[in-house]
Amino acid sequence: MSFEKVPAGKDAPEDIYVIIENPMRTAHMKYEVDKETGCVFVDRFAPMPMFFPAHYGYINQTLGGDGDPVDAFVLSDIDVVPGCVIRCRPVGMLVTEDESGMDEKLVCVPHTKLDRRYENIKDIEDVDQLFKEQLEQFYANYKNLEAGKWVKVSGWENAASAKKCITEGMERLAKDKVA
Repeated sequence: MSFEKVPAGKDAPEDIYVIIENPMRTAHMKYEVDKETGCVFVDRFAPMPMFFPAHYGYINQTLGGDGDPVDAFVLSDIDVVPGCVIRCRPVGMLVTEDESGMDEKLVCVPHTKLDRRYENIKDIEDVDQLFKEQLEQFYANYKNLEAGKWVKVSGWENAASAKKCITEGMERLAKDKVA
C-alpha cells in the first residue's frame, strides 16, 4: 500500500485529502506514514503525557517549509485509524515554528459529503475557541521533554491563508521535483 498516487485533493486547495497519521486521542506516541511503503511506523514514544486533540496528518503532493508535506488537523468526533484518507475543507491554520523551520498546521473539517455537521464552519473564527486553545497548548508543550526539540506558536490564520499554504506547498513540491 503506497500513498504516492493520492492527490492533494479532489479540487485543491478548496477540497483536499488528508492522510491521517495520528487519530484523535492518540497518546504518548507519534505515528508517521512512510511515504514510499505506505506503512505506519511509530516515529517516537512521546515523553509528555498528552494526546492529539484532533485527527492529525498531512496533505500529499505538497511540501511545507519544514521539508515535509503540509500538516493538517481534522475536526471530527468519529474514530478513524492511522493511514486512512479523509476528504476535507481547510478552514484556517495555526502558525508554528520548530527546530526544522516554519511548520503550519492546517485546521480542516470533513467535507460536507462525509459529515454535514461541519457545513457551517467556513473559517477559523467559526471553530470553537476552546478547541483552538487546546490545539495551541498541545503544540506549545508536546515536545517539551524531547532534547533539542522546541515549538513556537505564533497565532491563527484564516481559511484563505490555509488555502494559500496548500497552493504554495503544491508549487514548492513541483519546483523540488524539477530541481
